[in-house]
Amino acid sequence: MVTIPSLQEMLAAGLHFGHQLSKKHPKMDDFIYASKQKVAIIDLEKTGEGLARAAEFVKQVAAANGVILFVGSKRQAKIAVEEQAKRCGMPYVNTRWLGGTFTNFASIVKLIKKLKRLKDEQVKGELAKYTKKEQLDFQNEIIRLDELVGGLEVMDRLPQAIVVIDIKKEKTVIAEAKAVKIPVIALTDSNTNPEKVEYAIPANDDATKGITLALQVLTDAILEGQGQR
Repeated sequence: MVTIPSLQEMLAAGLHFGHQLSKKHPKMDDFIYASKQKVAIIDLEKTGEGLARAAEFVKQVAAANGVILFVGSKRQAKIAVEEQAKRCGMPYVNTRWLGGTFTNFASIVKLIKKLKRLKDEQVKGELAKYTKKEQLDFQNEIIRLDELVGGLEVMDRLPQAIVVIDIKKEKTVIAEAKAVKIPVIALTDSNTNPEKVEYAIPANDDATKGITLALQVLTDAILEGQGQR
């Protein structure tokens, strides 16, 4: 069973710090414990409840062999998103979101297949038959595609769920997920609307330690679900 961090652990990771009260979204009122120096303080008991609910959901998705996409392009989330997604063998996006990733998935699949083919040919030495200029062009194309869809190489179908860090920054992702009816799990900071996602985890979405802690819990749940297959 996945262990939810203690209040002390979440406190140490800074998950309780919200934004200035002037930026607070009214839909977050039920998740705010207090304020300190005009900064919203998130109720960590509610954070734990949201995390537990989200962890149970992703565990069920993973147990059913579902795909869960991790998304977080902000500086504080990039490393944790990549590390935790790789830890459980799931796809991720930690650079610019390609518009149409969900709504025009067939085009994304073509890019993924092209990247895989070029990488495979490179490993097998099959690009050596080309001129140096052509080889350089292929190398540049691999780098370009890797930046665009490298984290999606293991995603051969639309995901059954997505985990998002910062729903304001990733609003295009949220809109596309809604369009194709993919459930969203997300950290919802004090300046966001938690009703925009199916599994809201009220928490600071700017603290690297907090983001990492939350993603570790969700990844542990995914691994547990995979172990139940």
